[in-house]
Amino acid sequence: MAIKDTMKRVIPAPGWTLLRRTYSGLTHLPDLPGVYFHPWRRESLARLAELKDIHKGKRGFIIGNGPSLKQTDLTRLQGEITFGLNRIYLMFPELGFGTTYFASVNDLVIEQCVADITALPMPKFLSWRSRRFFPAGPLPATFLYTTYDNPAFAKDARGRLWESATVTYTVLQLAYHMGFDQVILVGVDHSGSVAGKANSTIVSQGDDPNHFDPRYFGKGFRWQLPDFETSEIGYRLARQAYEAAGRQVVDATIGGKLTVFPKVEYASLFGKDS
Repeated sequence: MAIKDTMKRVIPAPGWTLLRRTYSGLTHLPDLPGVYFHPWRRESLARLAELKDIHKGKRGFIIGNGPSLKQTDLTRLQGEITFGLNRIYLMFPELGFGTTYFASVNDLVIEQCVADITALPMPKFLSWRSRRFFPAGPLPATFLYTTYDNPAFAKDARGRLWESATVTYTVLQLAYHMGFDQVILVGVDHSGSVAGKANSTIVSQGDDPNHFDPRYFGKGFRWQLPDFETSEIGYRLARQAYEAAGRQVVDATIGGKLTVFPKVEYASLFGKDS
């Protein structure tokens, strides 16, 4: 870390950025043949091509998994275009319907929930890394080429998508690719009660207090502590990209701590009769 800090001090910012991107490109070089030529990725790219601007001019909801969902009338989202993330499916039986789309990019979540995810009937989007958790055969999901490094906002989901330490950011890029005019965040609380180093892996010792369901990361579940600082870097990039295109991301999370996007009252998004 000391060597890296010294290099950053002596190398001009543009040179450091170029050096970092070059190093990242070389690191990912072995992945590229599979990313573009593996049958599953080729089929995924074809699907993504069909989805380009498919929801142009419409609004869509990204449903996070925070405790605020317990205070949110999600029945109002029936008939809306929605993205569910990670273990949102735990809510489906009580809700009475599923989301339009499902997405997950966290290796630990996908590995431990692969059977649940496979059983979901809606179109699914998963990280290309997670292919190893699925048996050979028909394409189990649309695979996205996501990475941990080189912060950027991708306007075309067929290329590389930076994860920004949260699946929400990945889906903001996917939603842009699909052409949504307005994207609304719900249940993105952007807070948590477990202390520790960001991104470190821990094993849950009991019920989960940080999500809408105590089973979400329940006892024995391996999960990574959130990295809110990195997530906010991505969220700011998303806001810039959407607004530059005359589009909008708004936050309708009840009591959420995220301050990057304009806030809207959840109830105001629906007519009186809805």
